[in-house]
Amino acid sequence: MIYLDNAATSFPKAPQVAQAMAGALEKAGANPGRSGHRLALAAGRIVWGCREQLAALLGVADPSRVVFCQSCTDALNTAIHGILRPGDHAVATLLEHNSVLRPLSERARAGLNPLTLVHPGPDGRVTPEGVRAALTRRTRLVVLTHCSNVTGVVQDVRSIAGVCRRAGVTLLVDAAQSLGLVPARPDELGADLLAFPGHKGLLGPHGTGGLYVREGVALRPLRQGGTGSMSESMFQPEDMPDRFESGTLNLPGIAGLAAGVRFLCQHEAEIAAHHRRLCERLRAGLGAIPGVALYSPPGSLLVSFNVRALASGEVADALDARGIAVRGGLHCAPGAHQLLGTLETGAVRASPGPFNTDADVDRLLEAVAAIARR
Repeated sequence: MIYLDNAATSFPKAPQVAQAMAGALEKAGANPGRSGHRLALAAGRIVWGCREQLAALLGVADPSRVVFCQSCTDALNTAIHGILRPGDHAVATLLEHNSVLRPLSERARAGLNPLTLVHPGPDGRVTPEGVRAALTRRTRLVVLTHCSNVTGVVQDVRSIAGVCRRAGVTLLVDAAQSLGLVPARPDELGADLLAFPGHKGLLGPHGTGGLYVREGVALRPLRQGGTGSMSESMFQPEDMPDRFESGTLNLPGIAGLAAGVRFLCQHEAEIAAHHRRLCERLRAGLGAIPGVALYSPPGSLLVSFNVRALASGEVADALDARGIAVRGGLHCAPGAHQLLGTLETGAVRASPGPFNTDADVDRLLEAVAAIARR
């Protein structure tokens, strides 16, 4: 199987990931932060070590500002529900994933928070002027995807962050498709909150993710419960990261994530250059096939397309029958497809990873050309 669905989840993982997960269960399988015996302490060191690695990758001086979550979706929900109060106005874009659109839309439908969705320009990029025009005196939160999971276009977060900073508005960045492929350091981007998954560009296992919370951001926890700290109090601790990490952490997942991040950091420049080259090879090759509609401009971090008037699921199935894994459909981003005019057909998304080769890309191009000739 040629796997080109890394935007959904990276595969295969580096061998060290599974080894680290098994090692955590076999050698440190206790509850981190709950007991004082050597196994619990070993588990705690695994968790803190991963937190330190993530902080280094994000350029964050204080690792306690990096909170572990179940996924990027969980991190986004923690941020959205934690920052907004009744009457606050929220701004997002039509490019957002449903992990952003659904919690914001549900809050708007409940009458809690009015919502404005900003449209990108013809190039797929949201402009600072568009965000500025959407702000009101009641705007508390702007949510922006760093990279569209449909077109792969990377947004100019810094310029939009400047608009938010001058207006005193909190900026939440969704780095689901960017972290691990392009720099996504919160301080450089100007992000107050940054959500990320562990299982995509960070090469970690399923069920892992995190949220960076800038010091001074007033965020309520989505869940309350046992943290192993301040147990004499019936109220949630204020200290980071305990405030947002109630319950037993996913120790084997965090151990695997640490191994994935370590592998990424050892090969970061090489992986990024390899990824850019394969994406451009995909783009150029697909653009040369008659009957292929291409939705990803140069510089995109993934490549989406359709073949003639065929439904994207039909094309994805035909590629799967040829031993090539891609994703068809709406990719949980209906607004992006509304803009592209592909709400009916969806789009085929091909996304290479660190272990793909030129030959993998060429096999996809040959298969798409054959489907287009049918």
